[in-house]
Amino acid sequence: MGNISFFAITTIIKHRLVEYFKEYNYTIISPLVGNLLFIIIFVTIDHYYSIKIEEKNFIEFIIPGLILIAVAQESFDNASNTLINMKQIGSFNDYLSAPISRIEILFAFLLSSILIGIFLALLNFLVFSYFVNFETINIIYFIYYLTISIVFFSSLGCIIGFVSYYWDTQSSVSNFFVIPISFLSGTFFSINTLHESLQFILYYNPYYYVVSNFRSSFYYNFEYEIGNNLLILFFLLIMLLSAYYIFYKGFKVIK
Repeated sequence: MGNISFFAITTIIKHRLVEYFKEYNYTIISPLVGNLLFIIIFVTIDHYYSIKIEEKNFIEFIIPGLILIAVAQESFDNASNTLINMKQIGSFNDYLSAPISRIEILFAFLLSSILIGIFLALLNFLVFSYFVNFETINIIYFIYYLTISIVFFSSLGCIIGFVSYYWDTQSSVSNFFVIPISFLSGTFFSINTLHESLQFILYYNPYYYVVSNFRSSFYYNFEYEIGNNLLILFFLLIMLLSAYYIFYKGFKVIK
């Protein structure tokens, strides 16, 4: 990749953004309604039981996790669905025959996923602000951990979309990896509520630290822990390098 084609990259980004907003029923309204259903149910429960987790209101505790779940699922689905659909209808061959490298295609997909994910997160945050009045938010760490989550899951989506041709593969990864790792990241519960023999599930889940730190960015007492963040960046780097290698080699891109 000698000369970077910025025009080609921006063209792909614009095309993906147009497709995203064109299919707003599936890409925007669906995850938003799903999260609203969660909130309505938990607000009703909290009204009767006044649940407190780590000295926080239960709704305040779960909202950051719900935002990340919606963003993670959309980041994975958007990238993988787009690539598989393009390969099935043959339009991905137009990308391969164009004067742009596969690494630039990957870069364009990741950048567009970041823009889409940040938009979806801010939209969810604005809607959830109706239910909870957050006194403060550290916008730098909010965007930082949000971007980490987006890049990780969109890289995974790019890998799955690049090497597979069937929706079954995409659905299997979503159902058996993306959803479990999201729900087992402390979104709905504190690690202190688990039995000691089960706490390792969260301790060895790097995404737990992403969710935990993202949640902490909503409050004054945020503390940046170098050890946890190095673990997060290590797994993020592995995913990015895996996506880079697969796109560079072009494994099974042409059937």
